[in-house]
Amino acid sequence: MKKILTYVKFVGLIALVIFLFAFTRSRNDERKINEVAIEFVKEQNPYINELTVNKLLIQNQVGVTNVGKEILVLNIVEKGLDSHKMIEDSDVYLTVNGELKARIKQRTPIGRVSAVVPFYVDVMGNTMPLSDNYSAHVPVVSNVSEIEISEVFPLLKKIQEDNFLKKHIISIHRNVNGDYELGLRVYAFKINFGKIENLENKVRNFKAFYQKALKDESLGKYKKVSLQFSNQVVCTIK
Repeated sequence: MKKILTYVKFVGLIALVIFLFAFTRSRNDERKINEVAIEFVKEQNPYINELTVNKLLIQNQVGVTNVGKEILVLNIVEKGLDSHKMIEDSDVYLTVNGELKARIKQRTPIGRVSAVVPFYVDVMGNTMPLSDNYSAHVPVVSNVSEIEISEVFPLLKKIQEDNFLKKHIISIHRNVNGDYELGLRVYAFKINFGKIENLENKVRNFKAFYQKALKDESLGKYKKVSLQFSNQVVCTIK
């Protein structure tokens, strides 16, 4: 008899645990999303703001707030955010207290192309629209079409990754012969870069020239500096 009673108690205990688990899960699924918290990856300029992200989070007239957790599909929300041309990646998740959190990584522009409809080139070599919230301090590229972005992209990326070039180069112009000309932030002379090839060698030569001319206080004397010839820098005086 004791064995039967023990068995009944054991089965009852298991049934109670299952009931409590199902009840808790049901209550949790029925809880509403009361708040939306948006976090941007640090050290990024505000090309997109929280208001825009909130608009993207709205799935219908009700929106993501006050929607049962079982109704909201997070990967669909993420896809909606990732479809925005200013967003590189998003991570959307729910906390136990019903708060929806969205972590946003924006795309990073590294060049601005001057065209009838101007646009940015991002760090991946893709085009992105200008932002209404912030203007990126990146080199302005002229006389380059969208189909020629892949040609100029290695130079833009090199400028982005090199602190010296990033500090000094403000413009890139493609001449009719396919050579590129670079403009400086401080000095008036132009840099004839030639074709976008041998980047490391050309940048190394320019840095060596710049440091020597800076020491000699002769940077203001030049009209043009050419890097298109191998292992040498050819200067034209004003």
